[in-house]
Amino acid sequence: MLAISLCRSSRSSISKVARGCGLPEVACSALNDTEGDIQGDMANPEFNLDFAPHHGQPVPVAHGVQRITVNNPSPFTFHGTNSYIVGDRSVAVIDPGPEDEAHLAALLAALSGREVTHILVSHTHRDHSPLARRLQEATGARIVAEGPHRAARPLHEGETNPFSESADMAFRPDIVLGDGETIAGDGWRLTGVHTPGHAANHMAFALEDSGILFSADHVMAWATSIVAPPDGSMADYMASLDKLIARRDRLLFPGHGGPVRKPLSFMRALKTHRRMRERAVLGRIKAGDRSIPEMVKVIYRETDPRLHGAAALSVFAHIEDLIERGEIETDGPPALLGSYRPAGRG
Repeated sequence: MLAISLCRSSRSSISKVARGCGLPEVACSALNDTEGDIQGDMANPEFNLDFAPHHGQPVPVAHGVQRITVNNPSPFTFHGTNSYIVGDRSVAVIDPGPEDEAHLAALLAALSGREVTHILVSHTHRDHSPLARRLQEATGARIVAEGPHRAARPLHEGETNPFSESADMAFRPDIVLGDGETIAGDGWRLTGVHTPGHAANHMAFALEDSGILFSADHVMAWATSIVAPPDGSMADYMASLDKLIARRDRLLFPGHGGPVRKPLSFMRALKTHRRMRERAVLGRIKAGDRSIPEMVKVIYRETDPRLHGAAALSVFAHIEDLIERGEIETDGPPALLGSYRPAGRG
């Protein structure tokens, strides 16, 4: 289990978590379950850990859709990254995955005899995008994404990005797909749905006329997705969640784990879960806690301390959002090791 220590030497530990790339904030939903105990069962979405990855094997999951899961399991990628093949004779590949020889071979075997016209990438974490280049070399397909990797906000003075090692900084798409723009193939159309939060360039893809959305790492059945500054933004994440709730898709295929079969109720529960966590953070600050470690110690008191670093990243994202909304304040830019107080008590 990877962990983070919130001390002045914590950057290397944070980077270890970041290299997990999928970056859900809990292994097997441990933090989610604990928050349910603290804040009430209504805060918990019904997470589903029932998933058979069938690594390297194409698994039909819907009409004209196959899933192949990379054999890269970890506490932060669950059983591995899901790649999807959309179409019949002429196809698109969504999220080819990390640099992995066995997965490349599995994809090429599944694609044998079929034309690959497009490779769509949801975001530029290293468990989703790097294999796009080699798959392109093998197939001639064009790479499609929202854009290159970028952080959600500029770095503050003296700040380093603990997630830099998890980012595919070399990634460049052939086609920049804007929100609401569509890529079409033989018998399929995929529309980009920009969903920043987990990553600034995160994009889901809607399979038109099917009610299916490839939600990547924004919404997953097995755990919440980490939202950690500066790469992530809690305000963006919540706005994107509202955007997906308004769509009313019937089925979500995520970047890790199995499908979300009741998206509307699940995402509403995710929203409640996040808002209750936000209130818990604000409550701890009003109670006198000033540092993130103090807050984590109480909010996650039943959680394995080895997971407290991951929890701290989530708390930090909520703190940035609360500062932007004027509910709390700090001296200078917000930081993991900063001191926080209710607004108006400076």
